[in-house]
Amino acid sequence: MISLAQISKSYDNVQAVQPLDLTFEAGATTVLIGPSGCGKSTLLRLVTGLATPDSGTITIDGQVLAANSLPALRRRMGYVIQDGGLFPHLTARDNIALMADHLGQTNSDIDARLQELAGLCHFPPDLLGRYPLELSGGQRQRVALMRALMLDPDILLLDEPLGALDPLIRADLQQDLRDIFRSLGKTVILVTHDMHEAAFFADRLVLMHDGQIVQAGTTDDLLHRPADPFVTRFINAQRRDFDGGAA
Repeated sequence: MISLAQISKSYDNVQAVQPLDLTFEAGATTVLIGPSGCGKSTLLRLVTGLATPDSGTITIDGQVLAANSLPALRRRMGYVIQDGGLFPHLTARDNIALMADHLGQTNSDIDARLQELAGLCHFPPDLLGRYPLELSGGQRQRVALMRALMLDPDILLLDEPLGALDPLIRADLQQDLRDIFRSLGKTVILVTHDMHEAAFFADRLVLMHDGQIVQAGTTDDLLHRPADPFVTRFINAQRRDFDGGAA
């Protein structure tokens, strides 16, 4: 579905993403993981066209991502960011329906899709008239997910979507998200720094460090067949954090 060939990106002479090759399989969930500043969010922004690579080519379903192809390709993508990124002056319904309204869909079609998404995302339909500040953090993230799914995109991209939520709400949303990914069969790219969350979601993990891919594979590959000492260090650090929190 998505192919990156020798993609690189720098900001103010700092290399955020080193030249790399990477593919994302259609219908699979790929999780980009690594410490803060490793380049995973930059990579996601490159795929969405929100950032332009310094070198290399991004191909989506056989079509090169470029200025002339970007509008059509973006409509095939749903994008969810941390805290949802909802417009505070719009109701939940208007946030979700923003692009559908822009594209001229009828109110009846939009309302039918809203009801379908509310059921899929376990969002109470009677809350669609509320503004973001009148919703809980978990409810806002569900609205952000519904907005990303409104146009039924082929590709779903999520950048630390659960990072700001408390543990119980996060656990509920993790389960709901995984169920949604599996039921819809979309190509999903999810960014997180949490190894436990990554293992929960991923068909394939891509561990990054200093703008480079350290290892790509299954959770079992990273746990039992680390390709680099950094892989072991990263996983052990996460285990210590988890054990310390449990204690």
